[in-house]
Amino acid sequence: MQTERRIYRLSPDQLSAETIAVTFAKTSRSPKTFDEIAAELNDEKSAKFNEKWVVGYGHASVAEHAVLHLALENVSRLAIETIEGNRLASYTEKSTRYQEWDNDAFIIPPEVKGSRKEKLYVGTCEMLFEAYQQALGVLRTWAEKKHPHQEEESDKAWQQRICSKVTDVCRFLLPAAAMANVGVTINARTLEYAIKKLLTSPLAEVRQIGEEVKAVALQELPTLVKYANPMEYLGGIQAAYKSLADRSLGASGTNWCKLLAFDPEGEAKILAALLYRFGRNSYQSCYDQVISLDTASRVDLVDELFKDTGEFDVPLRELEYTSYVFDVIMDQGAYFEFKRHRMMSQTAQSLTAALGFSLPRAFNEAGFEQTYIETMRRGAEAYKQLAAWNPNVAAYIVPNAFNRRVLFELNLRELFHFSRLRCASNAHFSIRRVARRMIEDIRLHHPVFLSHLCVDCSETSRDIELEYFKEVSMY
Repeated sequence: MQTERRIYRLSPDQLSAETIAVTFAKTSRSPKTFDEIAAELNDEKSAKFNEKWVVGYGHASVAEHAVLHLALENVSRLAIETIEGNRLASYTEKSTRYQEWDNDAFIIPPEVKGSRKEKLYVGTCEMLFEAYQQALGVLRTWAEKKHPHQEEESDKAWQQRICSKVTDVCRFLLPAAAMANVGVTINARTLEYAIKKLLTSPLAEVRQIGEEVKAVALQELPTLVKYANPMEYLGGIQAAYKSLADRSLGASGTNWCKLLAFDPEGEAKILAALLYRFGRNSYQSCYDQVISLDTASRVDLVDELFKDTGEFDVPLRELEYTSYVFDVIMDQGAYFEFKRHRMMSQTAQSLTAALGFSLPRAFNEAGFEQTYIETMRRGAEAYKQLAAWNPNVAAYIVPNAFNRRVLFELNLRELFHFSRLRCASNAHFSIRRVARRMIEDIRLHHPVFLSHLCVDCSETSRDIELEYFKEVSMY
């Protein structure tokens, strides 16, 4: 028996993804080394193993060792919402902040092609992209005047800075039909469910993507994803709940960010969990001990927790023992960044034109406001006409400026991660406004832990509204 420590790589150049998965699976019952196990396998043996143990007996964790890297190009940003709707995968997509879109870079969905709504759909997309191209020129002139070349700044650095200022604003005009590319790294277990969701979509484009992803995946995973089929039960659930929801027409209220739920004893529970981790008493004993402490003593405990943490250190997992539930209205551009935080539980309502649109102040300062407002209103009218025909397809033409309602729950540890990224000075102002407001609401209830967020508190959500928006909900 070999006793010397070995750490090595099983190369996908030499072994298929399914064979690597089986190699790892067999170690639970075999005393042999991984490379010895792999040497005994081939694609046929691996397929038989997966058919019996993963498919037949439901040992799905084996499939997590089979990983694929998928490149999806020229798919709509609306489709990307479903593509990226799986927590345990990694995604990188074409950014509206750092690239400019060509005039014809939009999807015409299969439902529209050849239909009586094709002219309206294509005309609306062309109108939005024409306004986008016009805005790029107008906003560049504005940005160069407002953000002049700095001393010791290279021409390239200045142009990059100007470009980011321009695209950050012009992206409000881009519709969900805009084409994008996305790279996906995903294991076979998650991929199977992802394919099922794609195949169950009400959008033909997304279903076609599901078929193509499955076909590509089967080349590497002939066993692990072959039973990925549409989830028929979802259609009945959607119909039943939508029917009931459509009858619930209560007042929406005007609070765009509402903290719905939190635990008043959340900070105490985190401290109790930390005492539990490093001690030997029951959780109840640890909790009783924390409750008996005065405020100053609790503050000292929290200060000790963060005393030596660096800027890039990750908070301990015990911060997950308290969470917060929010109902937030944010623009679609902000949501597209927000959805990447998949450790949250997120429920987004459909993308519509019903909640109004944001008006960035830059359009006013650049003299583009009236053109922008007219473009948004024409887009909203086209949405209404398309929604009467097919509400799912109508979402394609909704620009990033329009607002969307999102329900989500996150724990304190995830809040630390989220705020570090989305409150940074280089974060887009739309998502920064959301992040700032969340922190402001939570700080009212859990001030001790939030005092250790690595976030500059000089900026507020209201400051962002006043500096970057003329309106946040125009109709």
